[in-house]
Amino acid sequence: MPTLHSPRTLLSTLPFARRGLSGAGLAMGLILTTATSVATAQTFYPAPAEESPEYWQALGQAELQRALARTPNTNRAKNVILFVGDGMGISTITAARIFDAQMQGSAGEENLLTFERFPYVGLSKTYNTNQQTADSAGTMSAMMTGIKTRAGVIGVNQYADRADCQSSLGKEVPSLMQDAAERGLATGFVTTTRITHATPAATYAHSPERNWESDANLSEEAIANGCQDIAAQLLSFDFGTGINVAMGGGLAAFVPTSETESLTGQAGQRLDGRNLTREWLQKYNDSAFIWNKDQLAALDTTTTRHVLGLFSRSQMRYSHDRAGDDASEPDLPTMTETAIRVLQQQGQDEGFFLMVEAGRIDHAHHAGNAYRALQDTRELSAAVQKAMAMTNDSDTLIIVTADHSHTLTMGGYATRGNPILGAVVGNDDHGHPHSGVSIANDDMPYTTLGYRDGLGFAEAGGGDRRYGIPGAAGRANLREVDTTHPDFHQEALVPLESEGHAGEDVAIYARGPWAHLIHSTHEQHYIYHVMRHALGW
Repeated sequence: MPTLHSPRTLLSTLPFARRGLSGAGLAMGLILTTATSVATAQTFYPAPAEESPEYWQALGQAELQRALARTPNTNRAKNVILFVGDGMGISTITAARIFDAQMQGSAGEENLLTFERFPYVGLSKTYNTNQQTADSAGTMSAMMTGIKTRAGVIGVNQYADRADCQSSLGKEVPSLMQDAAERGLATGFVTTTRITHATPAATYAHSPERNWESDANLSEEAIANGCQDIAAQLLSFDFGTGINVAMGGGLAAFVPTSETESLTGQAGQRLDGRNLTREWLQKYNDSAFIWNKDQLAALDTTTTRHVLGLFSRSQMRYSHDRAGDDASEPDLPTMTETAIRVLQQQGQDEGFFLMVEAGRIDHAHHAGNAYRALQDTRELSAAVQKAMAMTNDSDTLIIVTADHSHTLTMGGYATRGNPILGAVVGNDDHGHPHSGVSIANDDMPYTTLGYRDGLGFAEAGGGDRRYGIPGAAGRANLREVDTTHPDFHQEALVPLESEGHAGEDVAIYARGPWAHLIHSTHEQHYIYHVMRHALGW
């Protein structure tokens, strides 16, 4: 009888060069357990000891009383911080909250990430004007400009054709960060992607093509019609006193081919001969250009008015791969803390706007690697905690959301406390855990987490991953595979070169002034209007 499941990529290498991703840490190979069965090798996590019928009653009443006591905060927001978990759909948040607790030894289902404790929650409809399932450029542009637009374009309206410079001229839409700078607020953004990547670029740039990150990427038509690459637009941001904080990866787009980078010693990408890191220092008084975590730690945030931090040639490393004392890259909470310190100093009078992106959640999902996606979600939660500790919700609106979702799914009827990355162990007819893993109709185990599409369709069976042709082995037998290992890649159904975005709504979490305006199912561009209203504009 044919199975609905298809062969699986345990550890695959994506076409990273084509997609502009980093494959650090995604090595090939199977991770074998020392036990003869996945079930005997898995660690099961205990539910909290205090759980009882009385506990659940008290918990429900306590939550009800907190809701009844809540009153809207209608202060004018002095500061706004927008956190974006790129690709952080609701299934990612659910899995990450369980993963977070299990990393600390508890069952996890009862856990909450930092931002899940915010008092106001809504949903965001993420479609683009021309696409049912969205991309980051169009979605982040919606959040930054207050209008929906096409997939693949940045800061221009829906009447601009993608990758057509001429059609985009005059279609530019001001971003919230531009308006904030013009009104005297300090401004900045932090990301774990290249700072010219779609999400951060939407805070400061206007382009009909998200991939025009360097002048080396511009088309002949774009050059002929005067379109500027995204990296160069960071330097031509002349609203107010300019950008105070820009930190992430992507150094190559700022250095010409005739020079080598400070960070890697490799030649830059720019063809126009411009070194934009030097231009940053020339453009701004009391400015800094830094490229490693030690320089970030040594930065004087009381006197530095403008800081450009480029900590990798391309994307920054995943949180899991960045760990360790010898890592040269800072983590997202540290970058967030430094950004807030600079912005608080420069925005003492008028306040500040900051965007923080955990951008590599998206890339790990594209790789079909849930471990790294969940670990980067945990890092985002820690960055939100840092921002909460450094600000006051009486005058600072914090919004946490995603630009779009991914096809990560969670199912399989696993027992309570089953490892979120593990093989499913279900319950018997009396509601108690089975002694072994659940078995599919093809006589093999399966995991709680999986993807709708991606490379996971084919490789493990020895077939052709380009076309998803199964090998003789079919699905991989997970009985002796450690599916909780960071390098394990979940199974997928539809054969694609890269796992793709999903089109369902994503969550919006809010606290601070006017956070109660997040209350329903909203069009994504509504987030812009809430931030603008909170600032009193």
